[in-house]
Amino acid sequence: MRRCRFACVWIAVAGLLLGACGNAKAQGITAQQAEEMLKELRAMRQALERVTPPAPAQAQEQRVRLTNVGGFSLGRADAPLTLVEFTDLQCQFCNRFSTQVFAQIKAAYIDTGKVRFVTRDFPLDFHPEALPAARAARCAGEQNKFWEMRDALVRGYNRLGPAFVTSAAEGLGLDMAAFKACAASTKFDAAITQDMSEGRAVNVEGTPTFVLGRTSPQGLDGVLIVGAQPFAAFDAKIKELLAQPR
Repeated sequence: MRRCRFACVWIAVAGLLLGACGNAKAQGITAQQAEEMLKELRAMRQALERVTPPAPAQAQEQRVRLTNVGGFSLGRADAPLTLVEFTDLQCQFCNRFSTQVFAQIKAAYIDTGKVRFVTRDFPLDFHPEALPAARAARCAGEQNKFWEMRDALVRGYNRLGPAFVTSAAEGLGLDMAAFKACAASTKFDAAITQDMSEGRAVNVEGTPTFVLGRTSPQGLDGVLIVGAQPFAAFDAKIKELLAQPR
């Protein structure tokens, strides 16, 4: 994930600088200035390469502990396992998990009482509509429509914006005056920030990221599952943990 972020920064900077250098005359800069810009570009690339960690030869399972497993949840509170998702509603991979994998997990494990599912907010700073969407979902929750709003927003991740959020809220039959006042406020920002802080504490860097482990009043000791993995990956890990003695 960190490698991907550095690569994205490199590509963006390269595009900007090379665009300027390729049109030096049009931009009103001299050949010497263009050469200096290229030198800076090369130096930035070397710096990025120094801080980018090498890819591991083999991914190793990360065990983590979440002391707080609160949040909007589905399933039995006393289910043997808990699956906590850290999500960004503007994230295409969160959309992939929600639309291609979640229904299978719900049918096989949540609805059968084996897994409790908890969703936590982790809006990424390069997704400008992620934080407003997280607020909107929580505001809909005040009218008992959290899951319906969350589903509508993550399905429309590439269309998020004020007009789309308003349309989704109207489609759910919400009290629009109350919803708009809530969505325009920062009343849930502290809770969202807490979700993000707790995610970072267990090495969440991107979305979706999950923590799966035994349900316990003391918190959640579990494993980190990174990315929109296929159902088979969740299925295998859930079965493995269910088979372990308590």
